[in-house]
This record gives sequence, C-alpha cells and structure tokens, in this order.
Amino acid sequence: MQTFLVDENLRLDVKLAKILNQSRSQISLLIENNAVLVNDVVQNKNSFKLKQGDLITLKTLPQKELKTQYEVNFDVDVLFEDDDILVLNKPQNLVVHGASSVKEATLVDWLLAKKYTLSNLAGELRAGLVHRLDKETSGAIIIAKNNFSHQFLSEQLQDKSLGRIYLALIDLPLKEDKIILNKALVRSMQNRIKKVALEERDLTSKMQAKEAKSAFINLALDKDVNLIAAKLFSGRTHQIRAHLASINRHILGDTLYGYKGNEACRVMLHAYYVYFKHPKTNETIFVKAPLMQDFKELLEKKLLIGEDNETISLKHLLGEFNSFI
Repeated sequence: MQTFLVDENLRLDVKLAKILNQSRSQISLLIENNAVLVNDVVQNKNSFKLKQGDLITLKTLPQKELKTQYEVNFDVDVLFEDDDILVLNKPQNLVVHGASSVKEATLVDWLLAKKYTLSNLAGELRAGLVHRLDKETSGAIIIAKNNFSHQFLSEQLQDKSLGRIYLALIDLPLKEDKIILNKALVRSMQNRIKKVALEERDLTSKMQAKEAKSAFINLALDKDVNLIAAKLFSGRTHQIRAHLASINRHILGDTLYGYKGNEACRVMLHAYYVYFKHPKTNETIFVKAPLMQDFKELLEKKLLIGEDNETISLKHLLGEFNSFI
C-alpha cells in the first residue's frame, strides 16, 4: 500500500490524478474498485472533497490474468530490463494501447503475449504504461512491472527528473538554433484528433487548455530536410508536432499538422533517449533507442549523418540543452 498526505483542498479524483499522473477516468477505476481510502475509510466517490491534512491510502489491486485482444505477429526490441522496469524500442505504426477505435494488436498486447507482469495503476488497457508514444512515433518507451515502480516513475514525470530527448526530421530549420516554446494545447475545432498550440493571451476560460513546454535545437541543416532535437518538460498528446506547427515547422510525413513536402514517409519522430532514476537504487539510468531503418536511411541520405555521429551523441545533446534550459 502507498500513502499520500493531502496538502491542498481538492476533489479526490483530481488530487489522485495529479499524484499518480493518470487521467481522471483511470483514477475512477481505482476508486470504483475500493482501492482508495481516505483517513483509513474506503472512499468510492470521485467527487469526495479532500481537506489539507487528510491521508490517502492506495491499496494494491489484485493482478488479473489479462489476455491479448488481437493476434500478435510482431516483435519489439528490449533495451533495458530488470525486476522493476522495462524499456522498449517501439516500432513506428504501432498503437501503444487499446481503445474502441483500435482494431489491431497493440504494444500492451505484445507485453501480455510475452507474459510480462505489469503494473495496473493505469488500468487493464494501459497495463504497465508510464507514458505513451503516438502510433507513428518510434523509440524508447518505459514500462513499469509493478505499482511501486509505476508510482515512482510517475512522480519523476511530475518533477522532470524523468527526461526524454527526441530526434525529428523537419521541412525547414528553426529560425533560432535554440528555442523554448511554452504554449498550451487545446483540441482543434476543425479536427478533434488534432491539437493547437496557443499563447496564453489567446486562451479563453472556455478552452480546456493543457500547459505544454518543449525545447528545440537545430542539429543539421539542408534545404528540405533538417535534423532537430526536442526535449519535453510535459508529455501532452502531439506536443512536439503541435508546437512545431505553431512556428510553421513540420515533421516530415506529418500531413495532419501541415507537412506538404516531397518525402513520402511516416511521421519522422523518434524518442532517442530516456533517462530516469531507478526506483530501487535511485541511480540515474540513460537508455538509447537505436534509430529505425527508415529514419536512419533518410538521415544518411539527406544529411550524411550516421548513428555514430557526434552530433546525436548523448554528451552533445545534453550539453546543448543544458546550455539554455
């Protein structure tokens, strides 16, 4: 069991969503399953009003035997594994978890097919998932094998000690070699799948805006293919894509966000490095996700950069970001 001391007056579901870095719909599942106690009393009302000084206790839900929804006919490379954490190199065109609109095997299905024991804080459909990647985005994704690790990693997402560095191929270079974008994301009125990045002055009280902050650096430039790196301070859906679109830059292949170039490819975005503190040892671990073949070939063909190039080394990327963040 885990306990949390309440430091502000909030609804129970809102406070737990903040603590656990989960959606309120996922938190409601915990509450409905009598897994949440307030001051040692089971509380099954999402709207229960917490007071400063209350003690929340989270019981461990029993592990159910989960089954895959669809046949799994693909494999995923394991980059790091121990008793608590798994880091995978997610291929492009793979959905991370199931939903009513998903009619194919997902990354969670692969995990279940491989008989991994997974955390269940995020519910059955998102078993083990600490964070997500878009379907077309490839690269490093962290999986929690138990609820203790899941909570420990979720807290790092909140305090920014868990980090992710992405590589992207875009159509035009950034106007500035180093830039931070701090723009909230709202759902597009024209396309519900799409997000729009807005300055604070453009927001209204009716908008369900979510704060989002990203840092970008130019790495290698050419006339129609440019390599950049991105570092996230928040992890919103389509964050990198929407932030770039707001400054008229587009990831190759990202037609949803306005790419109109000549490269016929998937969205060329790859989560290249993740780093986190291990829940048991507190050691900071860096994990590199090798580039997928399509990204690697385009990078070598257009920019003459191989994966062993110093430009995309961990030392260089951290040095560049640390110089202005």
